[in-house]
Amino acid sequence: MEMTMIGWLHQLGTLEFWEALLEGFGDLGPIAPVILAMVESFFPPLPLIAIVALNVAAHGGLLGFVYSWAGVMLGGTVMFLLWRRVVKRFFWKFARRSAKLQKAEQWVSRFDTASLFMLSLLPFTPSSFMHFAFGISDFDEKRYLVTMLLGKGVMVAMMALFGQSLVSAMKNPFYLVLAIAIWAGMYFASKHFCKKHEID
Repeated sequence: MEMTMIGWLHQLGTLEFWEALLEGFGDLGPIAPVILAMVESFFPPLPLIAIVALNVAAHGGLLGFVYSWAGVMLGGTVMFLLWRRVVKRFFWKFARRSAKLQKAEQWVSRFDTASLFMLSLLPFTPSSFMHFAFGISDFDEKRYLVTMLLGKGVMVAMMALFGQSLVSAMKNPFYLVLAIAIWAGMYFASKHFCKKHEID
């Protein structure tokens, strides 16, 4: 039973599983690609950049971007509000005794809107930790959600460009080089930002 559960969780982390699921729910229109992008907020091991590329390949550059952005925003909003409206409101007087939670609060206190925007748009920063840390903090709720909306929009646009480049690479190898350059740029920018702000 344990091995079956481990195998199932491993399968959830593979793009092939979600690709097959997307094809199976093809008749649902935009619901399937939106949910696919949304799931990444609840299951961080799922590679968002691959999900966006898959959505772009299946629905084109514009719709692939819109569906992916909608999913990322819905998932991020749900997770943030879960921490802010449920955990912080009802359980915080017990949970705040944790040293790790106190450290997360202190980490958020160093961020202004510009830094949050940068954190949101870089694809290799841990979104799940970001929603958690800002959710349990006193950071303004509306400012967080609006900044995340804009930052994630830029991030998904970069990923959509990456996905479109992969699709175009089938006709022109130049686009493969462009896709690799985009991916490398996003990766190193994210790593530099994470190191600067002490994000593991």
